[in-house]
Amino acid sequence: MFVDFARIHVKAGRGGNGCCSFRREKNVPRGGPDGGHGGDGGHVVLRVDPGKRTLLDFQFQHLYRARNGTHGLGKDMHGRNAPDLVIGVPPGTIVKDRETGSVISDMVGEDQTLVIARGGNGGRGNSAFATSTNRAPRRWEEGQPGEERLLELELKLIADVGLVGHPNAGKSTLLSRLSAVRPKIADYPFTTLEPNLGIVKLGEYDRFVMADIPGLIEGAHEGKGLGHQFLRHIERTRILVFLLDASQPDPLHDYEVLVSELREFNSVLLSRPALVVFSKLDLIVDRSMLESLPVDPVRGKHAGQRNNPVLAISSATGEGIPELLREIGRILYEIGPAGLDCN
Repeated sequence: MFVDFARIHVKAGRGGNGCCSFRREKNVPRGGPDGGHGGDGGHVVLRVDPGKRTLLDFQFQHLYRARNGTHGLGKDMHGRNAPDLVIGVPPGTIVKDRETGSVISDMVGEDQTLVIARGGNGGRGNSAFATSTNRAPRRWEEGQPGEERLLELELKLIADVGLVGHPNAGKSTLLSRLSAVRPKIADYPFTTLEPNLGIVKLGEYDRFVMADIPGLIEGAHEGKGLGHQFLRHIERTRILVFLLDASQPDPLHDYEVLVSELREFNSVLLSRPALVVFSKLDLIVDRSMLESLPVDPVRGKHAGQRNNPVLAISSATGEGIPELLREIGRILYEIGPAGLDCN
């Protein structure tokens, strides 16, 4: 089950109390103070875990509490510091403060860590308050409480290539053709209700990650058809592949709708490298419509310019698939490993 949003409550550990104690041994009737300090409470730490792909774990556990430091004891025995509570999150997790809505961190780097709640300091024992004028202090400190925060976690998938299209355009079929992922495939709209990631081989050694984004409909930027939940996963893709069902009456109009939805959601997306791909070529008898280049609404000129030709494929027969992979490989090579310009 894919989950891309969660709310959690984190609480760092409290520091242990200091101890009020005096040295009492045979032949030492007036020993000085020997109360130990309390140990520090554990921090709550978020760490990127490359093995995680979803926020599902946070659906079943909402409270994460680090341990408290132990109390100090006599004979100058200090309390033990509590271990940090480390919580693994998938790459691409945005951490927000639930009360203010502000973004605290964007967890995208491998093994990136974030101390989200700091543990309280341990209190000092009475041995710390001994002076030349007060040799038997009875003063000691309580441990400080740890920080407590309410958080929202929002996941945006990280992928090299994102498949964008209307429901039932053939995105899942293409992903299953190119990778080992086997998403649910059926001949009705909204078969895919959650994003799928697949690793696609590009030659003998190279590979890239492709994301199958659930179908978008008109009004997706306003939340229609769970649009907001789907559109957020496009923001981290480096290349957009607009997949158009060539068997539909007006696939170019479908393309204009997709472009309009992306523009309304985040216009930065339209500056990404993009490919226009007609799918389901095996269902087309008259291919004359594919011989001329359609006008690209993204840049206001022919989509075949800038060395990004319009492609036509059939995931069922494999026709056009090698050409598509070559174009994707060429663009990935050109843009290199640069970071994403998303918000």
